[in-house]
This record gives sequence, C-alpha cells and structure tokens, in this order.
Amino acid sequence: MRCDGGASRYSSSRSPRGRRCLPLSTARYSLCGRRQRPSHRLRASASRSLPQDGKHRLRERPRPRAIGERRSRTYRAHGRSSREPRHRQPLGVRTRMRDRAAGRRAGATGVALIGTARDGKYAPMITVRRSNDRGHFDHGWLDTRHTFSFADYHDPRHMGFRALRVINEDRVAPGQGFGTHGHRDMEILSYVLSGRLAHRDSMGSGSSLGPGEVQRMTAGTGVLHSEFNGSDSEPVHFLQIWILPGRQGLLPGYEQRAFPEEERRGRLRLVASPDGADGSVTIHQDARVHAGLLGGGDQVVLSLEADRHAWVQVVRGKLRVGDETLSAGDGAALSEEREVRLAGVDASEVLVFDLA
Repeated sequence: MRCDGGASRYSSSRSPRGRRCLPLSTARYSLCGRRQRPSHRLRASASRSLPQDGKHRLRERPRPRAIGERRSRTYRAHGRSSREPRHRQPLGVRTRMRDRAAGRRAGATGVALIGTARDGKYAPMITVRRSNDRGHFDHGWLDTRHTFSFADYHDPRHMGFRALRVINEDRVAPGQGFGTHGHRDMEILSYVLSGRLAHRDSMGSGSSLGPGEVQRMTAGTGVLHSEFNGSDSEPVHFLQIWILPGRQGLLPGYEQRAFPEEERRGRLRLVASPDGADGSVTIHQDARVHAGLLGGGDQVVLSLEADRHAWVQVVRGKLRVGDETLSAGDGAALSEEREVRLAGVDASEVLVFDLA
C-alpha cells in the first residue's frame, strides 16, 4: 500500500486489503503510514506544540548511517549543543598533537628533531644520538651496537633516518663470524676500522677487506652471503650500513674500493654515491657517503643542497658539529641546514651521509 504526500485517498475508508490507513496527523507514523522506531518518536517538548497554523507537521526521518559510520552523541555546553564522536582520538594522533605542542617534529623515518620556531618557521635543527643510548648486545663472539632498530633491538623512535636504515658497529672475535644468510632489496656497505673482514656470497664474490676499504653489496632480488673475521689472532672492527634502494627488484651486485688515509686526512672523501663519482662505490639511492680523518684543530665543511639532510657518525675520537661535541659512537641528524661544519677536537674519524 502506498500513501501520497498529500491527503490520503484511503484516509477515511479501508484499504484494498482491509487495513485502515491512519490520518497524516498521527505523529507516531511517517508519511508511508508505517510505525516509526521508538527512538525516532517526537520528544515531549516544545517541538511537539502546534505551530501557529494549528497543524501538526511530521518530523523528518533521520538519514540512515553509512556503513562504518559511528553513532554520535549531542553534548551541551554553555547553552549550545555540539555533536562530538563518542570515541576518543587514537593514541597515535593524541601523541602527535602532544609532540607538536611541545615543539617537536619527527624525521622522515623516526628520528625526532628538536628545533625552535622563528617567525613561524623552524630554525635549523640537530639531534644527537649518544653512543650509550644505542642498542647493545654482547654475544661473546660478537659485540654489537645498533644506532637504529635492528634484529632483537626495537625502538620506534629510532627506525632510521631518511634512506639510512642501519648503522651497526660490530666487533667480531678471531675466527668467528656470521654464517650464510640472505638479504634482499637493500644497499649494504661495510666500512672496516681495524682487522680483516672476509666475505663470500652466492654471486661468486670472495674478498678480504682491511682498514679504509669499503664494500658495497646490492641485495636486490636476493643474495646469500657470509661475513667472518679473516684473522685467527685479532678481532675485526667494522661498521655495517644499510641504505634503502631507490627501487626494488634490482639485479644483485658487488663492489669494493680502497680509500687510503692520505685521501681522507683533513678532508671529507666521497666513498659512496649514486653515480660512482670520484672513484666511489655506486649505491642505488640518492645518497652520498663521505669519510674523513681529522686532527685536533682541523675544520671541514660539507655544503648541502636545499631540502637535503645529513647524518654524522663519529667512528673514533672527538669532534664538534656546530655547537655540539660528539665522541666515538655518537651520531647526529641535521635538517634544514645548508652545510655540515665539523671541527676536530682530537684525532678522529667520521662518516657523513648526505641524504635526500
């Protein structure tokens, strides 16, 4: 049965099926003559009083909620009502709002950057990651420290910086090492500080690296390799660095270069770049890695293009980055800077990452 929007033709007679159609003035019924749900009845309030024309008007039925839409409540404050969601904001949203209110901003992949506002803009920022704050595990044959989250060490505040994903400082006992294991879709650099690091992989590469040598392995679609101490008498001390590639599914590859001390002393020597410039190893990412050896009083400056970021990792010794003094194992993230200015406090070794 259908009722018209105006006066019903069945308003005073029986319907074809013998059911009386109720008059339109009945407030409990909608225009179609069906009984409304109790929650939609007119409330006993001023809204139920007759208008000036003396006629009842039916209340418009509320629209049905969309799938997944939450029911809301009406709250009254200072004489005005406002509709607010019943649920609270998710914890992550509340945390970000709290952090912003405190003047903190998060880096692209998790490192918090501290800065101050100047005329509505953030001033250049530097965040120091102290050596003792890194993840540390001593497995007997391996003493390792993780600048960023890695393996059993997880810190959501330190998941990497820009495309830089891992900096592990490893000391491996004589005759020990990492057995055969696999990687994929990662640019892996090894930078030896002392001792000898031996390497074998499923591409047929086999090598031994000494101090000042850099090895690059593109894991790409997948590669198996092993790394171990190439000496039976002294430990090997090296950095393992992971950089996210610009794209996935690359052909696995291997490269190794030596950078003598004289090329790194008193300057920042390019050791890895996307185009293999100046004899550096080639990495498949818009990132450049520089290595330097500084003496006390030495000063070097690395210029950064607009919208670039830098990570400084002190390998040994002590130096200053701007107004911050860093010691061996310390790292620092720099954003919104146009240059990285380093000053040696004593004999030191440093890596500087220029990142998009």
